[in-house]
Amino acid sequence: MELQLSRRQAFWALNGLPAIGPVSLNRLLAAFSGDPCRALTASRPELESIKGLQRKAVDVLLDWPRHFNLEREMAQAERRGVDFVSCEDEDYPPLLKEISDPPIGLYRLGKYDFKKPSIAIVGTRNCTLYGQSVTQRFAKELAQLGFCVTSGMARGIDTYAHKGALEVEGGATVCVFGCGIDIVYPPENVDLFREAQVNGAVVSEFPFGRRADRQTFPMRNRVVSGMSHAVIVVESDDSGGSMITARFAGEQGRLVCAIPGRIDQKASKGSHQLIRDGAVLLRSVDDLLEELAHLQLVPDLETGESSLESEMRLSPLQGEEALVAKLLSGGESLSLEDLGDKLERSVSETSVLLMTMELRGVVAKRLDGRFELAVR
Repeated sequence: MELQLSRRQAFWALNGLPAIGPVSLNRLLAAFSGDPCRALTASRPELESIKGLQRKAVDVLLDWPRHFNLEREMAQAERRGVDFVSCEDEDYPPLLKEISDPPIGLYRLGKYDFKKPSIAIVGTRNCTLYGQSVTQRFAKELAQLGFCVTSGMARGIDTYAHKGALEVEGGATVCVFGCGIDIVYPPENVDLFREAQVNGAVVSEFPFGRRADRQTFPMRNRVVSGMSHAVIVVESDDSGGSMITARFAGEQGRLVCAIPGRIDQKASKGSHQLIRDGAVLLRSVDDLLEELAHLQLVPDLETGESSLESEMRLSPLQGEEALVAKLLSGGESLSLEDLGDKLERSVSETSVLLMTMELRGVVAKRLDGRFELAVR
């Protein structure tokens, strides 16, 4: 079979071989002028002459059909409705081609057009209520502006990023897996997995059956940042996986942004560290649009106001937000505790509500800690 491989099939076979990572694969292809068929049929002397290609990788390449059953992989892909998109295909994400070690191929579910603008939103699995709320709000507004929201479908911030985008009619999201595309992880996100295929895509560089591990998650993270114009870190510990994604984004020349949180929250340590190191502090989606203005990614911003902000400004407040506005009307100011008592909510729940209203420009926090209606 190896003598009859198309270029796409050869890329597929190379992508599935063990002991050869993306850096080695790209070196290998460079040595053969990008020809995957030549890479699979090269002699030992030719392979051993490639700088950085380990002996184990050479041994695997010389007997590759024993290490990767391409026919079985192709049959499983057809059965599951999965496409394999090689780095030469028109459907391959154009931004991903720009990074130093791109995957030579991606497994894909869904027909999303990767040429459309994309923003990554990432963060901790152990997010706060504030993190959940802000993530969904940002994702929703970005989706309304026509951006695809990209993330890793992990628990926490990733999940709320995908969900926020999908709340919008016509909103799109891309889930990047750190395992085989046939393994839904975490399993409770199976509905999200299905919906993303219809309104976006699910992608993975790993062959069927590959379990997630310490190696695959960072590899996944570089794809999340690589296929996005900017990366937003909502909440992250200072040693969390989102910090790795932010580092990749910086190395790839992507815009790195962070949303501030409480200074006494562990979940905000990473975000605050990124801001100290030069990441763009985001108070609203408008801050992001200002930073990306030179790319002209959003077709119509003549009003200077995003669609969601316009919608919120023109529509009346509802529920607890309306009650807060009523309590603060007439120049009244109240403390967090007083508002919590009147709403019959805990301090933490009230804090999340007020932070959300503050981000929207509805209320403002005074220097004495009390809240009042913002001047609009």
